Amino acid sequence: MHHDYYYFNKEELIAAPKIPMVVMEDKPVVFEAIAREMADFIKARNEASEKTVFICPVGPVGQYPYFVDIVNSEEISLKNVWIINMDEYLGDDMKWIDINHPLSFRGFMEKNVYSKIREELNVPEDQRIFPDPDKIELIPELIESLGGVDICFGGIGINGHLAFNEPEPEMSVEEFKALKTRVLPISRETRTANAIGDFGGRLEDMPTHCVTIGFNEIYNSRKIRLGVFRDWHKAVIRRTGYGEMTTEFPVSILADHPDVLIRMTEFVADPE
Repeated sequence: MHHDYYYFNKEELIAAPKIPMVVMEDKPVVFEAIAREMADFIKARNEASEKTVFICPVGPVGQYPYFVDIVNSEEISLKNVWIINMDEYLGDDMKWIDINHPLSFRGFMEKNVYSKIREELNVPEDQRIFPDPDKIELIPELIESLGGVDICFGGIGINGHLAFNEPEPEMSVEEFKALKTRVLPISRETRTANAIGDFGGRLEDMPTHCVTIGFNEIYNSRKIRLGVFRDWHKAVIRRTGYGEMTTEFPVSILADHPDVLIRMTEFVADPE
């Protein structure tokens, strides 16, 4: 099987994608732009005495050092910010992996984000939210009580997943859009890609299950901002822009969302 879109050059790629996308020089520029959007949105909300609700990933993570620096240097209060992280790995007991595990997303956020922000500016601890396998109803209920998510930030997995919403080819698009926070097995493709990217290739030690926010929570965010920069994103971004809308490739379902932007590097925009 041959898909012409995989061979599109940069000009063809950005000509008429189904989801808006922009090409930026390199990873630092992409990550700084994401951090700047996060900070500027919070500043505007603070000035209006309104709360900010973000869904945030641990992957991509390159935006966080910039975000921490901006918050500290510009003295941006995060006291009225809720950060809902997308997901977390589970152990064999179907509980969160230990926070000190090298793959723990909770551990990453504590070590690289919250512990580096000045205390008087920091997100209150009860507004730092992770999906919990023992309380899967928590996040949908919290989002509803907060009046919805302002911006969902994230990346795209090798099989088009957002958070850990793996392909579900037997589902309709509408069924997939209804999926909420849940526990699920991680696909072999995702485990392999993450083992290579995050765990030195230790595939047999990769967790097999996770807890993730649902596609419902992502899709119903008012804005969605994604960043792509890896080798295999060259193919992912082309299928995202020009492939069919299908639950076999979940990001494609964002084609009918009113406010999505994908930031990619020049490296990703080049098919070679």
